[in-house]
Amino acid sequence: MRVMIDTNILISSILFPNSVPAKALEAASLNHTVVLSSYGIDEIHLVFQRKFKDKCLFLEKFLSKFSFELVYTPLSIEKEKFPEIRDEKDLPILVSAILGDVDIMVTGDKDFFALDIEKPEIISAKDFIDKY
Repeated sequence: MRVMIDTNILISSILFPNSVPAKALEAASLNHTVVLSSYGIDEIHLVFQRKFKDKCLFLEKFLSKFSFELVYTPLSIEKEKFPEIRDEKDLPILVSAILGDVDIMVTGDKDFFALDIEKPEIISAKDFIDKY
């Protein structure tokens, strides 16, 4: 299966290597194809620059050693072609998951759980570990 890891799960995994998100990421990488979006990679760099400047080198090492498929996020998105999501900042992630033909999206963002879509399946880190 193709499993997209949302930015919040990735950040938690990097900062807290023994956390539930880290265990979900490890399970996904061992048993499935992990997918990240170009938007998510940009977002994680911005978050680390703003909040965890002293850990930026660690982020780069993590990303360079971690195996994943990168899905390009379009710069221009026609909103009406995709499901409506409350937080517009989440739309590029959702669009990337849909266009990247992702089966599962692991996230901690409640706005994604409010979506009524079949694919990708939106799931928490804990539920991913329990189910897959």
